[in-house]
Amino acid sequence: MKKYYIIMAFALIFSFTACNDDFMQQDPIDSMADGTFFTKESDLPLYLDGLYQYYVIGHGRGETNVSNAEKTFLNLAGGGSPIVYSDIFSDNAVYAGTAPDGKLQGTYETPNTAPTYYDAPWEWKKLRKVNYFLNHYKDVATSNPDNLKKWAAEAYFFKAWDYYIKLLALGEVPWISKELSLDSPELYSARTPRVELVDSIMTCLNFAVENIQDNTEPAGRINQDQALFLKAKFCLFEGTFRKYHTELKLQSTASYFLEQSAIAAKRIIDKNRYTLFKDPSVNDSYWQFFVQTDHPSKHGNKETILARVYDGATVGTNVARYWGFNNHTRYSCGGTLAMLEEYLCEDGRPIYIGGTSGSYVQNPLFKGYDGLWEELDNRDPRLRQTVNKPGEYASVFDYNAGGKYGIDEVGIIYPMITQATGGGSPTKMYNSTVTGYRFIKHWMPDKTVWDLNPKGKQTAHIFRYGELLLIYAEAKAELGTITNDDLDKTVNALRERAGFNFTKYPNAKLTLGNIPSDPRLDAIYAEKLDYSVAPVIREIRRERRVEMMMEGKRYEDLMRWKAGKLFTVQLRGMKMTPEKEALYDGRVDKVNPQTGIKETAAPKYQKNNNVFVDSKGFIIPWAQAPRVIDGVLPWDDRRYYFPIPLKELQLNSNLVQNPGWKDISR
Repeated sequence: MKKYYIIMAFALIFSFTACNDDFMQQDPIDSMADGTFFTKESDLPLYLDGLYQYYVIGHGRGETNVSNAEKTFLNLAGGGSPIVYSDIFSDNAVYAGTAPDGKLQGTYETPNTAPTYYDAPWEWKKLRKVNYFLNHYKDVATSNPDNLKKWAAEAYFFKAWDYYIKLLALGEVPWISKELSLDSPELYSARTPRVELVDSIMTCLNFAVENIQDNTEPAGRINQDQALFLKAKFCLFEGTFRKYHTELKLQSTASYFLEQSAIAAKRIIDKNRYTLFKDPSVNDSYWQFFVQTDHPSKHGNKETILARVYDGATVGTNVARYWGFNNHTRYSCGGTLAMLEEYLCEDGRPIYIGGTSGSYVQNPLFKGYDGLWEELDNRDPRLRQTVNKPGEYASVFDYNAGGKYGIDEVGIIYPMITQATGGGSPTKMYNSTVTGYRFIKHWMPDKTVWDLNPKGKQTAHIFRYGELLLIYAEAKAELGTITNDDLDKTVNALRERAGFNFTKYPNAKLTLGNIPSDPRLDAIYAEKLDYSVAPVIREIRRERRVEMMMEGKRYEDLMRWKAGKLFTVQLRGMKMTPEKEALYDGRVDKVNPQTGIKETAAPKYQKNNNVFVDSKGFIIPWAQAPRVIDGVLPWDDRRYYFPIPLKELQLNSNLVQNPGWKDISR
């Protein structure tokens, strides 16, 4: 039993794979035997190189198909790039299939054994590698021991990141400070209390911040700005978690972490090294940012703080190809109506500006849901850089006679609407979505890029300045110390980059004296949350959802805000209006007689057959799933944490299961 536990949880095998730059773009190097590796200082960075693959994941490497690629905790939907796909496990998106993932529909139960993929919550192999380094780096003979601290700082950065993910997923876990052997008593450690566990994470972060190298290289070795970013992010998580999860009885300590978050973020801001990416030659810089290739410096990009770049020769990624396929024939997803409704209109006000449910007063700029995707007009410019309006970004992709993809760059393609996986027709139907709202953020409409298989070069922006500004704004708002100057440097800077016209609509700038009312969102918060939300915090949460859409942040946000009940907001897709129904008549490549533009429609719309709608005509996702009633997912508070596998509880009698999950008989 004891030996089995060691094999499963602390496998004594070292593997090394490189990631960005010289050390992050190479194939695995040979393993080194324990106790014989660290003889000179140059051994230390060589060993650390092997850790980057486990933490600086980016879009992954090689195969990144959502159905079978490497899996990570923050990509609970099943694999692929955690940046691109993780929001599928949130209220931002709906995934193809007749029923949602078991974690969404409440059928997921305590597993018998821990998942084997490398970033599962209960996974300890890579942490053992980190601990080995920290326990042996001082073995190197040197006349200046302080010079070794910069290498230890990298390892402490990774250790803090590792435990951050574990804390998010599992809550309290054992704090392990050494690499373990078959006879280590720490194998049977109890879960470390949260206060002590978090203090240990903070010790790692502080060591990293104060001892790591200070430079602006986003794709090289871990640097001080990246350590400060991780500290700001972690402290915001812990501060808000303690504030809203009152059952922990740690509310009185929340402000300390919020203050530390704001301080760490401000240290980066005050260096004046980073700016939001904006290309003056285009009006969609927000979209352009996510389809960059190569090193950020080649795009004049000073927004990226930590990236994984791909040289396309020794290391590449398939994310562009499979994101294209997954938005076409294979494993499609779609944006939700509730997500769409959170985007402001271009005047900085919500789509509904007064009234109550059933009789809302509509913003005059909002065109409603009739017609042809007109609800995307006159909105926050990020909306049409995130969700495709037919005729923009997506061209017509056809099969040619040889059975390969051909492209006709002229024309408009309308999204095929299907709940099926792999649901595309084998001819000319490459634009599928579950809800009618197809995501085009991260999507590169370039067949040449798709065909770089598996040597794609789409850059993965892991830490970016845009998120840092939101971290700072939220921490300050939660502390009650945010100012209009803070809002100008953060929220309003993000809106200006997105394309808001402050000259035409001065009130589109968010100020403390001009916070718009939002009766729809306020009503949702009042119904679903067990605490009140101040208007400025509501707007910063909105800004975070919009700016970070489809970047894998939403699930964590809902957990730390104790907002899991937002999963129960009714899911809907677009409205199947008569105008849309007329388009979905089964035609292929017909010329619109009124516009002269070739239009490609998807398979024929068959109500309550391939598309299910409610009484008002809005698409109902997962309409046939027995546990999703009228588009409403179930929720249970036990889901704020994941369970510890049963086998681990059997092997270690000192472990205690998370509340509400299946346990073992002691």
